Amino acid sequence: MITKLFCNVHDSRLTRCQGCQFRKEVIEHFFGVYLLYSMNPKYKGRTYIGYTVNPNRRLKQHNRGKDVGGAWKTNNRGPWKMVLIVHGFPNSTAALRFEWAWQHPHVSRRLKHVPRKRSQQKVFEFCLMILSEMLKVGPWCGLPLTIRWLDYEFFENHSSSITAPMHMPICCGKIISQKIQNSQNGANNGSENLDLDNCTTFCSVCGLLVKGKESVHCVKPSCQLVAHLICLANLFCKDGMLLPVDGTCPSCHTNVLWGDLIRKKFGCYGDLKEVNDDDDHV
Repeated sequence: MITKLFCNVHDSRLTRCQGCQFRKEVIEHFFGVYLLYSMNPKYKGRTYIGYTVNPNRRLKQHNRGKDVGGAWKTNNRGPWKMVLIVHGFPNSTAALRFEWAWQHPHVSRRLKHVPRKRSQQKVFEFCLMILSEMLKVGPWCGLPLTIRWLDYEFFENHSSSITAPMHMPICCGKIISQKIQNSQNGANNGSENLDLDNCTTFCSVCGLLVKGKESVHCVKPSCQLVAHLICLANLFCKDGMLLPVDGTCPSCHTNVLWGDLIRKKFGCYGDLKEVNDDDDHV
């Protein structure tokens, strides 16, 4: 039996055989906010929201107890399962602010419109509802975030409970946060990139000189766009936005997502690489 996992951006699909491991992905510069679910019969249904730069290590700490780095609220209430993580934050500060608001929705001034939990509503469902509301308001609605389910069973049963802007993919799969070692080919590619960084050309937006390391390129391979990052950001920003979400490429006239441009340039929101099945993963 073949199961298809759908992403809400570009209609992309992940396909796997039923019962097989998900495709695991390595991400550099990782900042994530996760949701834990207790599998302990005594505490089943309890949740915990936290921040991490290493999901695998953090989950182990929660399950081993507060004496080895786990949180007091999760101590002796496991085993815990990390079922969902939001990543793609530009830095730890942005992720920590998101974590705090998700933990304290009725204190956050950006979530005053969110109703309180109903008596019959499960805590887990309430957390997903809060998450959906957070993704709709600023500043989070303008970030190129990824909502990633880490457990297939939870994905099947609760994926419809989360709604997100079209530029935020909702996907399912394992994840590893670690520094990717450059191979010999990678080193050669780095040399080529260094040469490109030292090149200069003209910005397609302002017409002034732009160095390679200051430039941004369209995600479409055939497009010849080269522009200052700030010039393209100003072009894409609308109605006083602090960060652009999407825009039309001035060269090929294709609608592109700002997050995709940043991923291509820096790799800081999703530098992905497949890893072997025997690697440690969530």
